[in-house]
Amino acid sequence: MSATTSAPVSKNELMKLGDPTLGGSIAAVLNDPAADRFAEDDEQFLKFHGIYQQDDRDLRKTGKKYMMMIRGRIPGGVMTAQQWITFDDLATQYGNNTLRVTTRQSIQFHGVLKSGLGALIKKINESLLSTLAACGDVNRNVTASPTPAYTKARELVYADSVQLAHALAPQTGAYHSIWIDHVQLNLEDPANKGFIDPLYGATYLPRKFKASFVIPPVNDMDIYTNDLGFIAVVEGDELLGYNVAVGGGMGRSHGNVQTYPRLADVIGFVTRQHVIEVAKAVLTIHRDFGDRTNRKHARLKYVVEERGAAWVHDEVNRRANNVLSGIRRFEFTTTGDLYGWHRAVGGSLFLTLFVETGRIKDAPGHAMKTALRQVAEKFSAVEFRLSANQNVILASIPESDRAAITALLASHGVKVDQQASILHAAAMACPALPTCGLALAESERMLPGLIDRIEKLGGELGLGGEEIIVRSTGCPNGCARPYMAEIAFVGKAPGRYQLWLGGNAAGTRLNRIFKDVIKEADVETELRPLLSRWKESRQPGERFGDFAARVFWPEVAAVEAAAKAAAPATPVAV
Repeated sequence: MSATTSAPVSKNELMKLGDPTLGGSIAAVLNDPAADRFAEDDEQFLKFHGIYQQDDRDLRKTGKKYMMMIRGRIPGGVMTAQQWITFDDLATQYGNNTLRVTTRQSIQFHGVLKSGLGALIKKINESLLSTLAACGDVNRNVTASPTPAYTKARELVYADSVQLAHALAPQTGAYHSIWIDHVQLNLEDPANKGFIDPLYGATYLPRKFKASFVIPPVNDMDIYTNDLGFIAVVEGDELLGYNVAVGGGMGRSHGNVQTYPRLADVIGFVTRQHVIEVAKAVLTIHRDFGDRTNRKHARLKYVVEERGAAWVHDEVNRRANNVLSGIRRFEFTTTGDLYGWHRAVGGSLFLTLFVETGRIKDAPGHAMKTALRQVAEKFSAVEFRLSANQNVILASIPESDRAAITALLASHGVKVDQQASILHAAAMACPALPTCGLALAESERMLPGLIDRIEKLGGELGLGGEEIIVRSTGCPNGCARPYMAEIAFVGKAPGRYQLWLGGNAAGTRLNRIFKDVIKEADVETELRPLLSRWKESRQPGERFGDFAARVFWPEVAAVEAAAKAAAPATPVAV
């Protein structure tokens, strides 16, 4: 039952209660060569193992072709060159020959048939990475700022993110049994009989839980969109600890006003040695108070919104032995990545490569997949870091290798300078069609062409070279964090989108719906008067998102001014 109501729990809660090992009949189906798919109940258990069962929606007219999307769990988005080679091999051998960088610093494989699923996941584990808890009602992949440019404390922040990922991982033995041993977990074994996860309990969390670490002034993690955020407080190169943000989330449903995006509240400061205690306190608040009757109302953000940040602060302190203290001042200025070559604070070089909508593939004149594979093979000490903006960072590069890496990439059509236009470089999209079963409209396949059209329109209006953060999703779930963008397109139906305006460059303000339905074909018609008005009446240096918030929702200006006076970068819901 829910902690707040006597209504019946959802079907998912009954399923978890019926099999707390999360094994279902996955192993039996996996070992059945005649089966091309898993049963509906097993689809829910598969998510805890990092797997979504999907079908190619482009082929539905001729019958469903079942396939899997598999997501790696890669804490902090850091991979060795050998791990990159392994993932590259798996994408070629079992997937659709592409690697999809996610907005949570992970990699997704698309188009994997059931026959290749077992081998793929086993090899990921042999590379010392995993897929366990990359999806499901548990803590997902823990993210952390990847750019090594500002402070040596970045390595400590990354270490804390890895430690947290291990501390919040579910303990069921079913994952190892199925994917490593390829057998069903023996529930009669005393070690497995009556299993209940010591942290999550018998029914795990009401919904997913996302945790992240960020280092101001760069908010490249969109920290306020997480259930739990740790905002680093650094003096010199010393990491003093973290401001703690709780209760963010993007997901919503069309036509349901009880669902909404929300920014996290900053509730206090914690030293490094108490990060795990605070994280477990926040997670168990979600476990104990989250709505288990209505999955659309089950995220932690609704607990925080309805009970209040002060209640959450007190409850975290109660569970974590009063380790929270007063919020330390901080400020965010950007959410973007540093493209091209840069020098890290330790003296080595790093190179950030733009990846259009996160899809690493070989295309005519731009063979990025092959190029990155060859970098991994020829420069084995290079570290691969995935950004939450869906890009790839090559790090720990000595000066002596810079020219050779630049030349190798160039030989495959991959630039290191002027990699993308300013609008493309700031854009993001979710995969949507044809793989996602929730998609109502195109996103990844639509956005690059739409950005070209917006750039052309901006050029006609004399706004060429102006950065605007544009994001798109095929449905309202918010996987590409559209509700933080200056302009967002949220799918409602084929070729039709909601238009959202008013986010900001620092990632501290939600946007707001401006028009409920527009046709993709009419985007220029819809945006032309908005961009023209921005050009004519903008304040000095004012970005489009700030202009939209000021003009269309004037009450925001007063709220932001008060928030900034109280503490820089306090999030504001427009």
